[in-house]
Parts: sequence; structure tokens; C-alpha cells
Amino acid sequence: MSENRLEIRNLHARIAGGADILKGVDLIVPAGEVHALMGQNGSGKSTLAKVMAGDPSYEITDGDILVDGESVLEMEPDERARAGLYLAFQYPVEVPGVSIANFLRLAINARRDEDDEIGVMEFYEKLQNAVKELDWDDSIIERNLHEGFSGGEKKRSEILQLLVLEPKYAILDETDSGLDVDALKTVSQGVNAARGENFGALVITHYQRLLNHIVPDKVHVMSEGRVITTGEKELAMELDQKGYDWIKDTVAAGA
Repeated sequence: MSENRLEIRNLHARIAGGADILKGVDLIVPAGEVHALMGQNGSGKSTLAKVMAGDPSYEITDGDILVDGESVLEMEPDERARAGLYLAFQYPVEVPGVSIANFLRLAINARRDEDDEIGVMEFYEKLQNAVKELDWDDSIIERNLHEGFSGGEKKRSEILQLLVLEPKYAILDETDSGLDVDALKTVSQGVNAARGENFGALVITHYQRLLNHIVPDKVHVMSEGRVITTGEKELAMELDQKGYDWIKDTVAAGA
């Protein structure tokens, strides 16, 4: 029986025809844990998130991505989602003409057999509970997905989707960017509500401030396309105080 974890093994990837951006990423997020991935701009964090989700702009040249022991490299993005992966985008796109409620019901049923579609009452109870968790008014579910939303509303909507879809593993790509203090607390509240023994998450961020609210089990630091070190939650505090150069120098000195 395979271990319940999201695993990245020696992952190399590039924009098609270009040089490698990911240069041997090794990372494990066990079910039941929330890990943070930190690093400077250009270190490869968002590229890793996109590659994990199956963005066709990128070409994987070596390595593997496994969900509970099963490789997802040959899966299309929708197949990866059905396998349990969820990506909260750094820049969520607007989908005119599709309400949040309809989008989420279709998304849930896409992961079920045709004769096992979620019932209307069960779905709306799940959706309303998630809306309440994020301190939103029920009217939000009839709005078109992200259309006319502020940056903070888009990020909150991504977490709403997370709570309703209940993936095995979530990748949150700079969910804190552009959020004011109150929105940051609300989004963090939603992520913390999803925590449990059957859920793992990789929270990608530059800043300690998000990790004051979503306390990670482990912190990974990425530089130049690799994870260069992993530590406890206190590592994020050190990075916030000292920046990234000191950790790169420390790792280089110990190599």
C-alpha cells in the first residue's frame, strides 16, 4: 500500500524549447500536513506549481510527480484534479456566464460516476457551509466566477472552491499576494478549516505574515530551481528577519 503523500522526485522542467527552470526539485508533503515553500522571485516556485497542475506551456525533462504513489506525469490537468490535486492560482481568471454555484457543482460531479452525482440539497449545504466559513454572504454563489471580483475576492473564491471540492492536496500559489490584513485572516481561516488527516497543502509565499495565520508543519526554501533546505516553522521567521542570502550562503558553506 502506497504512502499517502504528494511527492516530487528530481523534477526538471522548462518552457518548451528553453533552458531548465526547475533543476532537480525534491519535495514531499504528507497527507495531514501543511508545508510552506518560500524563495526569492525567479527561484521557480510558481513554475513548480504550474508544472504540478499540468500546465502545457512547460516540458518536463526528468523526474516525477506522484500522488499517493501514482505518477501523474501522463495525466491531463483535469485528470490530475480528479486524482486529488488542486491549484489555487496566483492570478485567478474570470469566467463570465458561469456562476460559482454552477461551476462548483459541475466540478464535483466531474469527479463522480454519472449515477452518483451530488444531490441538490447536499451540494447547497456544503456550499453554504463553506461560504459561512469565509464570512461571505450567500448571494456570492450566484455571481459569475471571479467576474468583477476584487483581488481579495478572487483569492477568497479560490479558498471557497478548496473547501467545497475537498482535494487530497492543495497547492496555494501566493494566495496572500494583494490581500489586506482582514482578507489575509479570512483566507487563512478557510485554509485552516480544510486541515485534517486526509488533506495536505503546499503554501507558496514570500512572506512570514501568511504563516502567522497558517502555521506550517515544515518550511522548504527554493533557490535557482531547487529546494536547498527544509526546516521547522521557525525557519520562516529567520527568513523574514534576515532575507534569503544568508540561507544560500549557509547551504553553500555546508555543501
